[in-house]
Amino acid sequence: MPAVTGNRRQRTRRLKNDINVVPYIDVMLVLLVIFMVTAPMITPGLIELPSVGRADSVPAKPIEVQIAEGGALSLRVRDAGSEFQPVDDQRLIDEVRSRLTPDTPVVIAADGKVPYETVMQIMDRLRSSGITRLGLLVDQQNPNDVPASR
Repeated sequence: MPAVTGNRRQRTRRLKNDINVVPYIDVMLVLLVIFMVTAPMITPGLIELPSVGRADSVPAKPIEVQIAEGGALSLRVRDAGSEFQPVDDQRLIDEVRSRLTPDTPVVIAADGKVPYETVMQIMDRLRSSGITRLGLLVDQQNPNDVPASR
């Protein structure tokens, strides 16, 4: 038998210049599973708005500022037989102050189609002029008519 000579070739390993991303993918998949499991457990912030059926009753004779659907303002002292008087937007503060006493609250009655921003602008103008007893007027409903769920 012929003798095996020592001419074996030595294999040399070449260096790889690539990044091994397999461990990163594993970590990403574990994080994805964690987020998928915990996401349904997080409850969004809930806001409980007051129901119109539980609103306080209106004081005896407040000054009522009415905002119509078109934005027209009118004013009255809420008393038996009193009528709304149209008032100009620039004269609103003067008219309210002329009828205001320290015990008289001012309520704003706005049509349901009036933008919220308009109501808040009127409320801000009244509050910045020094009127502190200020509120919003709502229709009182029978508690049986209020829907149980929203």
